[in-house]
Amino acid sequence: MLQIPLQAVPSQIVKSVCDSQNCQIAIYQKSQGVFFDLNSNGTDIVTGVLAHNADFLCCINYTGFEGNFVFIDTQGTSDPSYDGFGTRYFLVYLTAAEYAAANPT
Repeated sequence: MLQIPLQAVPSQIVKSVCDSQNCQIAIYQKSQGVFFDLNSNGTDIVTGVLAHNADFLCCINYTGFEGNFVFIDTQGTSDPSYDGFGTRYFLVYLTAAEYAAANPT
């Protein structure tokens, strides 16, 4: 598991290497909630995904992306909000093996 560092700002782009995949992650707050875009190795994997607490953000069954991302609320079960990034809400990357163990379906 890898924690992706986020700042408590309403819009940001973060770059990270996740299992040899060069990831560019866009996180942005709208009135409906926090949204997530993922580009890996120059290919858009997902765009405009509304983030919910503890819900996986990528549909990896058909994208070819290895692993998955999830927001975790450390103080309850609320959906993420940018003002809690880094203190209450954390974005984590799970390797393919970690994702398979967490989501056995």
